[in-house]
Amino acid sequence: MTVTRIQKNVFAEQIATCSDDPLTGFFRTGCCETGPEDVGLHCVCVELTAEFLAFSKAAGNDLSTPRPEFGFDGLLPGDRWCLCAARWQEAYEAGAAPKVVLQATHEAALDVCDFAALKAHALDLS
Repeated sequence: MTVTRIQKNVFAEQIATCSDDPLTGFFRTGCCETGPEDVGLHCVCVELTAEFLAFSKAAGNDLSTPRPEFGFDGLLPGDRWCLCAARWQEAYEAGAAPKVVLQATHEAALDVCDFAALKAHALDLS
């Protein structure tokens, strides 16, 4: 699937790249683009932490263990990744939310995540 329309970030600007290494995004474009196929809404660009990876694993989504059968090398603290908006909000409410790159976070995240909370966790605000 190739995303054809310009996708916007939380500032209604063209979305920036989240990560090319590891390659992220629902469509594996490096951007947190979304569309009707993305039922998990993988649209929040985060910088992973050990605390969040442990939280996610305990919540049933192990992002750190390699799964070669799926071409997934596992993620490490410091990696950037397009995270499901609901998982970010859940982690925020549990005090385990990772930092966010707002320029690379899709505007659809605002349907699920508290904007003030996203801004409080932003890596790219002065």
